Amino acid sequence: MAADPAPAPDPFGAPAPRRFLDLPGFPRIAYAEAGAGPPLILVHGALVTLDDMWLGPMAALARHFRVVAIDRPGHGESGHGRPADASLWRQADLVLAVADALSLERPVVAGHSFGGAVALACGLAAPERIRGVVAIAPIAFPEPRLEQVLFGPRAVPVVGPPLSRALAPADAVLLPLLWRALFLPRAMPETFARRFPFALAGRPDRLVADGENANLLWTDLARSAALYPLCRAPVHILSGSGDIVTNQTLHGRGAALLIPGARLQWLRGEGHMLHHFRQDAVVEAALAIGA
Repeated sequence: MAADPAPAPDPFGAPAPRRFLDLPGFPRIAYAEAGAGPPLILVHGALVTLDDMWLGPMAALARHFRVVAIDRPGHGESGHGRPADASLWRQADLVLAVADALSLERPVVAGHSFGGAVALACGLAAPERIRGVVAIAPIAFPEPRLEQVLFGPRAVPVVGPPLSRALAPADAVLLPLLWRALFLPRAMPETFARRFPFALAGRPDRLVADGENANLLWTDLARSAALYPLCRAPVHILSGSGDIVTNQTLHGRGAALLIPGARLQWLRGEGHMLHHFRQDAVVEAALAIGA
């Protein structure tokens, strides 16, 4: 495995300066790094790239941690491997492989939305290899999802990728609406609107990966839910009371009730993208886990 030389991190620029890892059994993985101190890995959610973390809590976290944010397989500038790589459990294996490759000993794993599900799977699969989990507005239980309808058909073998390319004109209208809806009840921050690489996140092949993620959610999250009572990793869940993307009464509160010792922190009035507006809460949760 090999990592490219590190560019100087710039927490105020975008897109984030990426490096790449070649890991056995995985597609090539793009990542960005900043800060020094105890290790922390950031895992982004659906329809975005690691730039979501770079423009959100990464600079604040980097004051306390050595932070590594990854592009999940098929997202951002990471490779798009076999369909099995779309499983949140397979991506938990990837997070652990990244930690080993970069000598991140027992990192805190923090993830948002789908990335929160990946982070929780890390805690379920290998609690001894991580310090703990910060799950930000996580999706934690199987349920019917809009992304399964919008993007799931694009993951159908053979016909899915051409379908995704054919839908590009419609995506040019749909995706900006979805990206802005993610931030409700808040408005999308002006910095995010100017600097996030929407063209990269919305490429037809990237949306195929989102469809693959969505199509595996029911089986993957059913497995997670069955294992929550056995979780041995410390878990801190951050949930917004105004989240219209994932019902946190079900997902955040439900997971906290099942996971032994899990802490649930309700952030009143915050929505799904709370990590852009309550970076202080993300940092405090990570420091509490990492203590």
